[in-house]
Amino acid sequence: MAYSTESGRSSNGALAFILGGVVVALGVLGWIVFGGGIPTADQPDVRIELPNGQAIEGEVSGN
Repeated sequence: MAYSTESGRSSNGALAFILGGVVVALGVLGWIVFGGGIPTADQPDVRIELPNGQAIEGEVSGN
C-alpha cells in the first residue's frame, strides 16, 4: 500500500505562512510599543539672519 503526503505538504505550507505573518506582526507591534514609536511630523524652527545683524525666528505652520 502506497502512502502519499501531498495533502500534508500544502497544509504545512499554509500553516507556515500564517505563523510567519503572526511573527512579523508581533515584531512590528513590539517595535512600536517598546521605543520605536509611530513617526510624527515635527514642526521645524526657522531662523533667518539678515545682513544688518537682525534675525527673524519662528515656526513653520501649514499643511
